[in-house]
Amino acid sequence: MKNLSVVVIAFMLVSCDYLSLKQDNKTPIASVMDVTLYREDLKAVIPSELKGQDSILFVKSYINSWIKQRLLLNKAALNLADDSDKFEYLVKRYREELFINSYKEAVVKQYLVTEVNDNDIHEYYLKNSQNFKLNEALIQFKFLFVRADNVDKKELVELFKSGEKEDIEKLLEKEYQLDSYHLNDSIWVKYSDIVRGIPILKNIAKKELVKKSKFIQKEDSLGLYLISVKKVLLRNEIAPKSYITPTVKNMILHQRKLLLLRNIEETLLEDASKKEQFEIY
Repeated sequence: MKNLSVVVIAFMLVSCDYLSLKQDNKTPIASVMDVTLYREDLKAVIPSELKGQDSILFVKSYINSWIKQRLLLNKAALNLADDSDKFEYLVKRYREELFINSYKEAVVKQYLVTEVNDNDIHEYYLKNSQNFKLNEALIQFKFLFVRADNVDKKELVELFKSGEKEDIEKLLEKEYQLDSYHLNDSIWVKYSDIVRGIPILKNIAKKELVKKSKFIQKEDSLGLYLISVKKVLLRNEIAPKSYITPTVKNMILHQRKLLLLRNIEETLLEDASKKEQFEIY
């Protein structure tokens, strides 16, 4: 084998035009023992957006990395020669799996039905509801915070405490006075997310906060906090369909994907059997 030799050519003397298609694609750039890196190899890896000095720096870095990799590979081949058969087997298995998985991905992309309608979700949810038990409490709530210097606190409290849609709309009309708010109490939110988003709630016992129809009014030097709890679902209760819908969609699609691949494998086996393309001894 050859001794280590590194051939650094035109890119040290000229601009990155040394990669021009007008030049010989077989011009060597560097070599390690019996392996050579050619200009054509570099063309395939240089990002098209790199120009001038950036391109030259990238090439130098790539060549250095390539040399180190080849040296390590040669050293590994010498020291792990006894394991070469095992490595060859693993490489073969990896190559086969790469081809198979790439084919499966192409088939799934072409044939998988990705539309999941409300009826699909409802049926799956009913059949598998026991699999959707909550790991922590969920809460439907409203929240509002206004600074201490707000002059309309009393009116805001009255509108907030009201359950009428019109009063919520009036609150939203006063949005410029609200420093922070969440007024859609039809959305389920994790208890931990609520406490993280509203730090003052850390001072309120969890058992107090997770009470249905609970109204909390707190005030400190910063301002006024209003919290109204509409509904609560505790840990180990069944998650509501509206909350679990994204998860259900993913589960349905995963189930369809597995069924599609299984049908393809069975069809492939059946066709090969009819054509006598395999034998079992």
